[in-house]
Amino acid sequence: MDILTSETILESISDGVFTIDNEWRITYFNSAAEKITGILRDQAIGLSCCEVFKSNMCESHCPLRHTFTTKENVREQRGYIVNLMGQRVKVSVSSAILYDSQGNRIGGVETFRDISAIEHLRSLGAFKREGTMVTKSETMRKILHIVPTVARSASTVLITGESGSGKEVMARSIHSLSEQKNGPFIAINCAAIPDSLLESELFGYNKGAFTGADRDKPGRFSLADKGTLFLDEIGELSPMMQVKLLRVLQERSYEPLGSVETKKTSARIICATNADLERLVRLGKFRQDLYYRINVITLTIPPLRERKEDIIFLAHQFLDRFSVVNNKRVDRFSNDVFKLFLSYSWPGNIRELENVIERAVVLCDSDEVTLSDLPSAMSRSHEEHSVLNVNKMKEIAEKESIRTVLEKHDYNVSAAAKDLDMHRSTLYRKIEKYKIEI
Repeated sequence: MDILTSETILESISDGVFTIDNEWRITYFNSAAEKITGILRDQAIGLSCCEVFKSNMCESHCPLRHTFTTKENVREQRGYIVNLMGQRVKVSVSSAILYDSQGNRIGGVETFRDISAIEHLRSLGAFKREGTMVTKSETMRKILHIVPTVARSASTVLITGESGSGKEVMARSIHSLSEQKNGPFIAINCAAIPDSLLESELFGYNKGAFTGADRDKPGRFSLADKGTLFLDEIGELSPMMQVKLLRVLQERSYEPLGSVETKKTSARIICATNADLERLVRLGKFRQDLYYRINVITLTIPPLRERKEDIIFLAHQFLDRFSVVNNKRVDRFSNDVFKLFLSYSWPGNIRELENVIERAVVLCDSDEVTLSDLPSAMSRSHEEHSVLNVNKMKEIAEKESIRTVLEKHDYNVSAAAKDLDMHRSTLYRKIEKYKIEI
Protein backbone atom coordinates (compact mmCIF):
# COMPACT_ATOMS: atom_id res chain seq x y z
CA MET A 1 0.00 0.00 0.00
CA ASP A 2 1.61 3.32 -0.99
CA ILE A 3 1.73 6.44 1.20
CA LEU A 4 -0.96 8.27 -0.77
CA THR A 5 -3.41 5.40 -0.35
CA SER A 6 -2.64 5.14 3.38
CA GLU A 7 -3.21 8.85 3.90
CA THR A 8 -6.43 8.70 1.90
CA ILE A 9 -7.73 6.02 4.23
CA LEU A 10 -6.68 7.92 7.36
CA GLU A 11 -8.37 11.06 6.05
CA SER A 12 -11.63 9.24 5.33
CA ILE A 13 -12.22 7.52 8.68
CA SER A 14 -14.27 9.04 11.49
CA ASP A 15 -11.70 8.33 14.24
CA GLY A 16 -9.15 10.97 15.08
CA VAL A 17 -5.58 9.83 14.34
CA PHE A 18 -2.30 11.52 15.20
CA THR A 19 1.34 10.45 15.36
CA ILE A 20 4.22 11.73 17.47
CA ASP A 21 7.98 11.43 17.27
CA ASN A 22 10.20 10.36 20.16
CA GLU A 23 10.18 13.92 21.48
CA TRP A 24 6.36 13.83 21.81
CA ARG A 25 5.90 16.32 18.96
CA ILE A 26 2.91 15.75 16.67
CA THR A 27 3.95 14.72 13.16
CA TYR A 28 0.57 13.82 11.67
CA PHE A 29 -2.98 14.97 12.45
CA ASN A 30 -5.91 13.74 10.35
CA SER A 31 -9.10 15.61 9.43
CA ALA A 32 -11.23 13.76 12.03
CA ALA A 33 -8.75 14.88 14.70
CA GLU A 34 -9.26 18.46 13.49
CA LYS A 35 -13.03 18.10 13.73
CA ILE A 36 -13.08 16.55 17.21
CA THR A 37 -10.56 18.97 18.75
CA GLY A 38 -11.43 22.09 16.75
CA ILE A 39 -7.69 22.58 16.11
CA LEU A 40 -6.36 22.81 12.56
CA ARG A 41 -3.68 20.42 11.38
CA ASP A 42 -1.17 23.20 10.64
CA GLN A 43 -1.62 24.48 14.19
CA ALA A 44 -1.20 21.03 15.76
CA ILE A 45 1.83 19.67 13.91
CA GLY A 46 5.04 20.44 15.76
CA LEU A 47 3.35 20.95 19.13
CA SER A 48 3.57 18.43 21.96
CA CYS A 49 0.44 16.30 22.18
CA CYS A 50 -0.41 17.53 25.70
CA GLU A 51 -0.50 21.12 24.40
CA VAL A 52 -3.08 20.13 21.80
CA PHE A 53 -5.32 17.79 23.75
CA LYS A 54 -5.34 19.05 27.35
CA SER A 55 -6.69 15.70 28.46
CA ASN A 56 -7.35 14.28 31.91
CA MET A 57 -5.18 11.35 30.78
CA CYS A 58 -2.03 13.40 30.10
CA GLU A 59 -0.64 13.52 33.64
CA SER A 60 -1.09 10.02 35.03
CA HIS A 61 -2.88 7.82 32.48
CA CYS A 62 -1.28 8.75 29.17
CA PRO A 63 -1.89 5.85 26.74
CA LEU A 64 1.22 6.60 24.68
CA ARG A 65 3.45 6.82 27.75
CA HIS A 66 2.12 3.45 28.90
CA THR A 67 2.77 2.01 25.43
CA PHE A 68 6.30 3.43 25.27
CA THR A 69 7.10 2.11 28.76
CA THR A 70 5.59 -1.36 28.53
CA LYS A 71 5.50 -1.88 24.73
CA GLU A 72 1.86 -2.89 25.22
CA ASN A 73 -0.82 -1.41 23.00
CA VAL A 74 -3.65 0.41 24.76
CA ARG A 75 -7.16 -0.33 23.54
CA GLU A 76 -10.26 1.81 24.10
CA GLN A 77 -9.15 3.65 27.23
CA ARG A 78 -11.86 6.16 28.16
CA GLY A 79 -11.32 9.73 29.23
CA TYR A 80 -11.88 13.22 27.90
CA ILE A 81 -10.10 15.96 25.99
CA VAL A 82 -10.80 19.69 26.05
CA ASN A 83 -11.50 21.10 22.59
CA LEU A 84 -10.72 24.55 21.25
CA MET A 85 -14.05 25.87 22.62
CA GLY A 86 -13.12 24.75 26.13
CA GLN A 87 -15.67 21.93 26.09
CA ARG A 88 -15.00 18.46 27.41
CA VAL A 89 -15.28 15.77 24.75
CA LYS A 90 -15.51 12.19 25.98
CA VAL A 91 -13.26 9.91 23.96
CA SER A 92 -12.13 6.30 23.65
CA VAL A 93 -8.37 6.09 22.97
CA SER A 94 -6.05 3.40 21.57
CA SER A 95 -2.28 3.65 21.09
CA ALA A 96 0.65 1.77 19.53
CA ILE A 97 4.37 2.20 18.81
CA LEU A 98 5.67 3.16 15.36
CA TYR A 99 8.84 1.43 14.13
CA ASP A 100 11.03 2.04 11.08
CA SER A 101 12.08 -0.71 8.68
CA GLN A 102 15.05 -1.60 10.93
CA GLY A 103 12.81 -2.08 13.97
CA ASN A 104 13.82 1.16 15.68
CA ARG A 105 11.14 3.12 17.53
CA ILE A 106 10.43 6.36 15.69
CA GLY A 107 7.37 7.46 17.65
CA GLY A 108 3.81 6.45 18.39
CA VAL A 109 0.31 6.58 16.98
CA GLU A 110 -2.91 7.26 18.85
CA THR A 111 -6.49 6.97 17.64
CA PHE A 112 -9.37 8.54 19.50
CA ARG A 113 -13.12 8.31 19.01
CA ASP A 114 -15.72 10.80 20.19
CA ILE A 115 -18.08 8.73 22.37
CA SER A 116 -20.20 11.63 23.58
CA ALA A 117 -23.27 10.23 21.81
CA ILE A 118 -22.82 6.84 23.44
CA GLU A 119 -22.35 8.38 26.89
CA HIS A 120 -25.37 10.55 26.19
CA LEU A 121 -27.52 7.43 25.91
CA ARG A 122 -26.43 6.38 29.39
CA SER A 123 -27.24 9.75 30.87
CA LEU A 124 -30.70 10.32 29.37
CA GLY A 125 -32.23 9.42 32.70
CA ALA A 126 -33.27 6.34 34.62
CA PHE A 127 -34.25 3.45 32.45
CA LYS A 128 -35.29 -0.13 32.97
CA ARG A 129 -33.30 -2.98 31.42
CA GLU A 130 -34.25 -6.64 31.35
CA GLY A 131 -32.33 -8.96 29.09
CA THR A 132 -31.96 -7.15 25.78
CA MET A 133 -34.82 -4.66 26.35
CA VAL A 134 -34.33 -1.13 27.64
CA THR A 135 -37.01 1.48 28.31
CA LYS A 136 -37.73 4.81 29.95
CA SER A 137 -41.49 4.34 29.63
CA GLU A 138 -43.39 3.79 32.88
CA THR A 139 -45.80 1.47 31.06
CA MET A 140 -42.97 -0.68 29.73
CA ARG A 141 -41.19 -0.62 33.09
CA LYS A 142 -44.18 -2.35 34.68
CA ILE A 143 -44.04 -5.04 32.01
CA LEU A 144 -40.28 -5.52 32.25
CA HIS A 145 -40.55 -5.70 36.03
CA ILE A 146 -42.28 -9.07 35.79
CA VAL A 147 -40.16 -10.46 32.94
CA PRO A 148 -37.55 -12.13 35.23
CA THR A 149 -40.33 -13.89 37.16
CA VAL A 150 -41.98 -15.02 33.93
CA ALA A 151 -38.63 -16.18 32.55
CA ARG A 152 -37.95 -18.43 35.55
CA SER A 153 -41.23 -20.30 35.04
CA ALA A 154 -41.81 -23.07 32.51
CA SER A 155 -45.22 -21.74 31.45
CA THR A 156 -46.13 -20.89 27.88
CA VAL A 157 -46.03 -17.14 27.24
CA LEU A 158 -48.16 -15.14 24.81
CA ILE A 159 -46.73 -11.80 23.68
CA THR A 160 -49.15 -9.43 21.99
CA GLY A 161 -48.57 -6.10 20.30
CA GLU A 162 -48.59 -4.31 16.99
CA SER A 163 -46.20 -5.25 14.21
CA GLY A 164 -42.73 -3.87 14.84
CA SER A 165 -43.28 -3.21 18.55
CA GLY A 166 -40.56 -5.60 19.70
CA LYS A 167 -42.26 -8.94 20.35
CA GLU A 168 -39.28 -11.04 19.27
CA VAL A 169 -36.92 -8.85 21.29
CA MET A 170 -39.14 -9.49 24.31
CA ALA A 171 -39.07 -13.23 23.60
CA ARG A 172 -35.28 -13.20 23.39
CA SER A 173 -35.12 -11.30 26.68
CA ILE A 174 -37.26 -13.96 28.37
CA HIS A 175 -35.02 -16.67 26.92
CA SER A 176 -31.83 -14.92 28.08
CA LEU A 177 -33.16 -14.76 31.64
CA SER A 178 -34.55 -18.30 31.74
CA GLU A 179 -33.08 -21.63 32.81
CA GLN A 180 -32.96 -22.48 29.09
CA LYS A 181 -30.62 -19.57 28.33
CA ASN A 182 -27.75 -21.91 27.44
CA GLY A 183 -29.96 -23.70 24.92
CA PRO A 184 -30.92 -22.46 21.45
CA PHE A 185 -33.45 -19.77 20.65
CA ILE A 186 -35.36 -20.89 17.55
CA ALA A 187 -37.84 -18.53 15.88
CA ILE A 188 -40.39 -19.23 13.16
CA ASN A 189 -42.94 -16.91 11.57
CA CYS A 190 -46.11 -18.96 11.18
CA ALA A 191 -47.51 -16.51 8.62
CA ALA A 192 -44.48 -16.69 6.34
CA ILE A 193 -44.56 -20.43 5.59
CA PRO A 194 -47.30 -22.14 3.53
CA ASP A 195 -49.42 -24.53 5.54
CA SER A 196 -48.25 -27.44 3.39
CA LEU A 197 -44.67 -26.85 4.54
CA LEU A 198 -45.26 -25.60 8.07
CA GLU A 199 -45.87 -29.04 9.56
CA SER A 200 -42.54 -30.39 8.31
CA GLU A 201 -40.80 -27.16 9.45
CA LEU A 202 -42.18 -27.54 12.96
CA PHE A 203 -41.99 -31.30 13.43
CA GLY A 204 -39.42 -32.44 10.88
CA TYR A 205 -39.65 -35.53 8.71
CA ASN A 206 -38.06 -38.92 8.19
CA LYS A 207 -36.40 -40.12 5.03
CA GLY A 208 -39.01 -41.33 2.55
CA ALA A 209 -41.90 -39.43 4.16
CA PHE A 210 -42.67 -37.84 0.76
CA THR A 211 -41.15 -37.46 -2.66
CA GLY A 212 -37.80 -35.72 -2.32
CA ALA A 213 -37.36 -36.58 1.37
CA ASP A 214 -34.00 -38.31 0.85
CA ARG A 215 -32.80 -37.81 4.42
CA ASP A 216 -34.08 -37.23 7.92
CA LYS A 217 -34.60 -33.57 8.76
CA PRO A 218 -35.17 -32.28 12.30
CA GLY A 219 -37.96 -29.76 12.83
CA ARG A 220 -37.96 -26.58 14.89
CA PHE A 221 -39.27 -28.41 17.98
CA SER A 222 -36.25 -30.72 17.81
CA LEU A 223 -33.80 -27.86 17.16
CA ALA A 224 -35.22 -25.91 20.11
CA ASP A 225 -34.87 -28.82 22.54
CA LYS A 226 -33.59 -27.58 25.94
CA GLY A 227 -34.04 -24.06 24.62
CA THR A 228 -36.87 -21.80 23.49
CA LEU A 229 -39.16 -22.04 20.47
CA PHE A 230 -40.68 -18.71 19.44
CA LEU A 231 -43.85 -19.01 17.33
CA ASP A 232 -44.50 -15.60 15.80
CA GLU A 233 -47.85 -14.63 14.24
CA ILE A 234 -49.56 -17.65 15.82
CA GLY A 235 -52.95 -16.18 14.92
CA GLU A 236 -52.26 -17.13 11.29
CA LEU A 237 -52.19 -20.89 11.95
CA SER A 238 -54.69 -22.98 9.99
CA PRO A 239 -57.28 -25.04 11.92
CA MET A 240 -55.31 -28.23 11.19
CA MET A 241 -52.06 -26.80 12.52
CA GLN A 242 -53.86 -25.43 15.57
CA VAL A 243 -54.93 -29.00 16.44
CA LYS A 244 -51.38 -30.33 16.01
CA LEU A 245 -49.88 -27.54 18.09
CA LEU A 246 -52.44 -28.06 20.84
CA ARG A 247 -51.39 -31.70 21.15
CA VAL A 248 -47.73 -30.73 21.50
CA LEU A 249 -48.53 -28.19 24.20
CA GLN A 250 -50.72 -30.65 26.10
CA GLU A 251 -48.59 -33.78 25.80
CA ARG A 252 -45.14 -32.25 25.19
CA SER A 253 -44.68 -34.74 22.36
CA TYR A 254 -44.98 -34.89 18.55
CA GLU A 255 -44.37 -37.19 15.60
CA PRO A 256 -42.15 -36.20 12.65
CA LEU A 257 -43.74 -36.74 9.23
CA GLY A 258 -43.29 -40.34 8.10
CA SER A 259 -42.48 -41.56 11.60
CA VAL A 260 -44.44 -43.77 13.98
CA GLU A 261 -42.12 -42.87 16.83
CA THR A 262 -43.27 -40.21 19.28
CA LYS A 263 -40.64 -37.67 20.31
CA LYS A 264 -40.64 -35.63 23.47
CA THR A 265 -39.79 -31.94 23.57
CA SER A 266 -38.45 -29.87 26.42
CA ALA A 267 -38.54 -26.62 24.46
CA ARG A 268 -40.04 -23.60 26.20
CA ILE A 269 -42.82 -22.20 24.01
CA ILE A 270 -43.29 -18.47 23.53
CA CYS A 271 -46.02 -17.32 21.14
CA ALA A 272 -46.65 -13.89 19.66
CA THR A 273 -49.35 -12.21 17.62
CA ASN A 274 -50.51 -8.81 16.46
CA ALA A 275 -54.06 -10.15 16.06
CA ASP A 276 -56.93 -10.01 18.54
CA LEU A 277 -57.11 -13.70 19.43
CA GLU A 278 -60.23 -13.28 21.57
CA ARG A 279 -62.04 -11.85 18.55
CA LEU A 280 -60.75 -14.71 16.37
CA VAL A 281 -62.07 -17.18 18.96
CA ARG A 282 -65.51 -15.53 18.85
CA LEU A 283 -65.45 -15.73 15.05
CA GLY A 284 -64.52 -19.41 15.16
CA LYS A 285 -61.18 -18.79 13.44
CA PHE A 286 -59.02 -19.73 16.42
CA ARG A 287 -59.56 -22.70 18.72
CA GLN A 288 -60.70 -21.72 22.18
CA ASP A 289 -58.83 -24.60 23.85
CA LEU A 290 -55.58 -23.58 22.12
CA TYR A 291 -56.14 -19.97 23.13
CA TYR A 292 -56.47 -20.97 26.78
CA ARG A 293 -53.40 -23.19 26.48
CA ILE A 294 -51.12 -20.43 25.16
CA ASN A 295 -52.71 -17.64 27.20
CA VAL A 296 -51.21 -18.76 30.51
CA ILE A 297 -49.11 -15.61 30.82
CA THR A 298 -49.75 -12.68 28.49
CA LEU A 299 -47.42 -9.73 28.01
CA THR A 300 -48.78 -6.87 25.92
CA ILE A 301 -46.22 -4.47 24.44
CA PRO A 302 -47.66 -0.97 23.96
CA PRO A 303 -47.14 0.72 20.57
CA LEU A 304 -44.38 3.29 20.27
CA ARG A 305 -46.88 6.17 20.07
CA GLU A 306 -47.84 5.32 23.67
CA ARG A 307 -44.20 5.22 24.75
CA LYS A 308 -43.15 8.76 23.86
CA GLU A 309 -40.39 8.64 26.48
CA ASP A 310 -38.62 5.91 24.51
CA ILE A 311 -38.64 7.59 21.11
CA ILE A 312 -35.68 9.95 21.62
CA PHE A 313 -33.76 7.34 23.60
CA LEU A 314 -34.16 4.70 20.89
CA ALA A 315 -33.48 7.27 18.15
CA HIS A 316 -30.07 8.07 19.66
CA GLN A 317 -29.35 4.37 20.04
CA PHE A 318 -30.08 3.70 16.36
CA LEU A 319 -28.22 6.84 15.30
CA ASP A 320 -25.08 5.66 17.07
CA ARG A 321 -25.33 2.17 15.58
CA PHE A 322 -25.90 3.23 11.96
CA SER A 323 -23.25 5.95 12.14
CA VAL A 324 -20.70 3.26 13.01
CA VAL A 325 -22.04 0.83 10.38
CA ASN A 326 -21.86 3.50 7.67
CA ASN A 327 -18.58 4.97 8.93
CA LYS A 328 -20.10 8.44 9.26
CA ARG A 329 -20.07 11.06 12.02
CA VAL A 330 -23.77 11.84 12.43
CA ASP A 331 -24.26 12.58 16.10
CA ARG A 332 -27.46 14.58 16.60
CA PHE A 333 -30.96 15.46 15.40
CA SER A 334 -32.30 18.92 14.72
CA ASN A 335 -35.07 20.20 17.00
CA ASP A 336 -37.53 19.99 14.09
CA VAL A 337 -36.73 16.29 13.73
CA PHE A 338 -37.34 15.78 17.46
CA LYS A 339 -40.70 17.51 17.16
CA LEU A 340 -41.71 15.38 14.20
CA PHE A 341 -40.60 12.17 15.94
CA LEU A 342 -42.68 13.01 19.00
CA SER A 343 -45.80 13.95 17.04
CA TYR A 344 -45.69 11.15 14.46
CA SER A 345 -47.94 8.11 15.10
CA TRP A 346 -45.29 5.46 14.18
CA PRO A 347 -47.64 2.83 12.67
CA GLY A 348 -44.59 0.59 12.13
CA ASN A 349 -43.41 1.15 15.72
CA ILE A 350 -39.76 0.51 16.63
CA ARG A 351 -39.02 -1.23 13.33
CA GLU A 352 -40.18 1.87 11.45
CA LEU A 353 -38.13 4.17 13.67
CA GLU A 354 -35.06 2.01 13.06
CA ASN A 355 -35.58 2.05 9.29
CA VAL A 356 -36.18 5.81 9.22
CA ILE A 357 -32.93 6.51 11.07
CA GLU A 358 -30.91 4.09 8.96
CA ARG A 359 -32.16 5.93 5.87
CA ALA A 360 -31.41 9.30 7.44
CA VAL A 361 -27.81 8.36 8.29
CA VAL A 362 -27.21 7.10 4.74
CA LEU A 363 -28.60 10.31 3.17
CA CYS A 364 -27.26 12.81 5.74
CA ASP A 365 -24.36 14.93 4.44
CA SER A 366 -23.54 16.64 7.76
CA ASP A 367 -23.28 15.70 11.43
CA GLU A 368 -26.95 16.55 12.07
CA VAL A 369 -30.10 14.76 10.86
CA THR A 370 -32.59 17.30 9.50
CA LEU A 371 -36.12 17.06 8.12
CA SER A 372 -34.76 16.78 4.58
CA ASP A 373 -33.17 13.43 5.53
CA LEU A 374 -36.53 11.92 6.56
CA PRO A 375 -39.16 10.34 4.29
CA SER A 376 -41.60 12.97 2.97
CA ALA A 377 -44.47 10.61 3.83
CA MET A 378 -43.73 11.18 7.52
CA SER A 379 -44.36 14.90 7.23
CA ARG A 380 -47.54 14.37 5.22
CA SER A 381 -48.84 11.84 7.72
CA HIS A 382 -48.00 14.20 10.55
CA GLU A 383 -49.93 17.04 8.93
CA GLU A 384 -52.96 14.84 8.29
CA HIS A 385 -53.11 12.69 11.41
CA SER A 386 -51.17 14.37 14.24
CA VAL A 387 -53.09 13.95 17.48
CA LEU A 388 -50.44 14.95 20.03
CA ASN A 389 -51.15 18.16 21.91
CA VAL A 390 -48.85 20.80 20.42
CA ASN A 391 -47.89 22.34 23.75
CA LYS A 392 -47.10 18.94 25.23
CA MET A 393 -45.01 18.10 22.20
CA LYS A 394 -42.98 21.29 22.61
CA GLU A 395 -42.43 20.56 26.30
CA ILE A 396 -41.12 17.06 25.58
CA ALA A 397 -38.79 18.36 22.86
CA GLU A 398 -37.58 21.22 25.08
CA LYS A 399 -36.92 18.87 28.00
CA GLU A 400 -34.82 16.53 25.87
CA SER A 401 -32.98 19.47 24.29
CA ILE A 402 -32.11 20.93 27.70
CA ARG A 403 -31.00 17.53 29.00
CA THR A 404 -28.78 17.01 25.94
CA VAL A 405 -27.09 20.43 26.24
CA LEU A 406 -26.56 20.00 29.99
CA GLU A 407 -24.85 16.66 29.37
CA LYS A 408 -22.73 18.27 26.66
CA HIS A 409 -21.43 20.79 29.21
CA ASP A 410 -21.10 18.28 32.09
CA TYR A 411 -24.13 19.89 33.75
CA ASN A 412 -22.50 23.32 33.93
CA VAL A 413 -25.68 25.44 34.01
CA SER A 414 -23.96 28.68 32.99
CA ALA A 415 -22.35 27.10 29.94
CA ALA A 416 -25.56 25.30 29.01
CA ALA A 417 -27.60 28.50 29.33
CA LYS A 418 -25.20 30.30 27.02
CA ASP A 419 -25.40 27.48 24.48
CA LEU A 420 -29.21 27.55 24.66
CA ASP A 421 -29.25 31.35 24.38
CA MET A 422 -31.20 31.43 27.64
CA HIS A 423 -30.73 33.34 30.90
CA ARG A 424 -29.32 31.16 33.68
CA SER A 425 -32.29 31.80 35.98
CA THR A 426 -34.67 30.79 33.17
CA LEU A 427 -32.75 27.58 32.69
CA TYR A 428 -32.91 26.83 36.42
CA ARG A 429 -36.70 27.26 36.32
CA LYS A 430 -37.00 24.88 33.40
CA ILE A 431 -34.72 22.33 35.11
CA GLU A 432 -37.03 22.44 38.12
CA LYS A 433 -40.15 22.34 35.93
CA TYR A 434 -39.00 19.24 34.06
CA LYS A 435 -37.46 17.63 37.15
CA ILE A 436 -34.06 17.21 35.50
CA GLU A 437 -31.39 16.01 37.92
CA ILE A 438 -28.14 17.97 37.81
